[in-house]
Amino acid sequence: MPLTPFHLAVPVHDIAAARKFYGGILGCPEGRSATEWVDFNLYGHQFVCHLNPNLKPSVHHNPVDGHDVPVPHFGVVLDMDEWTALAERLESNGIKFVIPPHIRFKGEAGEQATMFLYDPSGNALEFKAFNDIGQLFAT
Repeated sequence: MPLTPFHLAVPVHDIAAARKFYGGILGCPEGRSATEWVDFNLYGHQFVCHLNPNLKPSVHHNPVDGHDVPVPHFGVVLDMDEWTALAERLESNGIKFVIPPHIRFKGEAGEQATMFLYDPSGNALEFKAFNDIGQLFAT
């Protein structure tokens, strides 16, 4: 079955900050918008930031492979070249990582490149890549 784009809407406390982060730093093209929401093309997926000026992010982590992974989180599986370029762009923009770019499950089923970060509103993102995309659901 071919993959189809997903749609995800998240709360943000500041639309201008969301535009700067998703449009400027991540390089996501902007789609439709209004004063209280903005659509972005997140690697072919419809990603919408909805304004909630009273947003109070909560932080929870679960242990995975020796790291505290933020929950909830969302992200995109990229090819390795895109992932490497994104990691370099984030680092050059001074983005603070929750979990810096690294290889998880090295030498095991599901080996992957991964990185975690927060957007300006506290939404946790993970970007990952596989040398072998067949490992995406490996057990």
